[in-house]
Amino acid sequence: MVNKAVDFGVILEKCGIGSDTPAVVIKNIADAESDLAEEDKPDFYNYLLSNIKEGEVLTGVLKMSSAVQTPQILSTLLDILLLKNSDSDNPDDLINARALCAKIIAGYKDTSAVGALLYCLNNKNENYKVRLACADALGRIGDRYAVKPLIDVVQDEEEKSVYVQESATFALGMLGDSSAIDPLISIMEAKQGLIGKFSFLKERIVEALGKLNPNNKRVLHVLKNALLDSSPMVRINAIEALMNSDYENASEIIRTALNDDDDEVKRNALIALYNMEGRDILEEIISLPGYGEFLKNEAKALIEEYEDE
Repeated sequence: MVNKAVDFGVILEKCGIGSDTPAVVIKNIADAESDLAEEDKPDFYNYLLSNIKEGEVLTGVLKMSSAVQTPQILSTLLDILLLKNSDSDNPDDLINARALCAKIIAGYKDTSAVGALLYCLNNKNENYKVRLACADALGRIGDRYAVKPLIDVVQDEEEKSVYVQESATFALGMLGDSSAIDPLISIMEAKQGLIGKFSFLKERIVEALGKLNPNNKRVLHVLKNALLDSSPMVRINAIEALMNSDYENASEIIRTALNDDDDEVKRNALIALYNMEGRDILEEIISLPGYGEFLKNEAKALIEEYEDE
């Protein structure tokens, strides 16, 4: 409900909406907000969010209002996300604002928002920025109801945006539901050896599997195979997932990556082993002849940076 003691419409008009540049309007709004009593600010922001149609100004107001959480503002944010209060001839002007809405909505941790987020995520005609933000928000809200729809997005062979699939995969990792393990493994096995745009998707799948259950036998098999993937980042993510697992042979598997062709992979394998085994692995690499100059220098650097302190 709008506070009758303060005419927010007059304030908005004085801020230059529709006449000044977006930057000037945003500054004027910030100045006006600083003059308001704290109890008036939620209604002020809700009024602005309900009435501002210009994308850049709306984005600025969203950033200012993100710390203020009320059920009324959440309802308005959902309306913006779904374009319910938009009369713009060019909805593309609102893409950044709507993506930011999804991010702010996630901060509410309110499961009542899941339906709207899924609606935008599943709309293949929706802008990919909005869909990415909605997938991420679903992961952060943590409602298990979103698991199956997110799996469907990742599995969809007709999905136009691999970036949306990556974001949905990352969300599944945040949700932590084990029902996502088998579908993600199947996708990883199908994409094994493929490079290019699928490399990033494989990275996200390895990350998610590491969060879901790195001690599952099928997951461990995938992680071991990922150490042979053509993408260095996939191999690095597999090292991290193995490091964080309780698998008794994790160190032995990670040791194979010390012979990798990529220096970054070798460095990450060394750091992982150091975290798991301590200084012994560093001394071993420095003293034994089987390791190259790169690893020896990295081991010495770790001793200088951490051990000597």
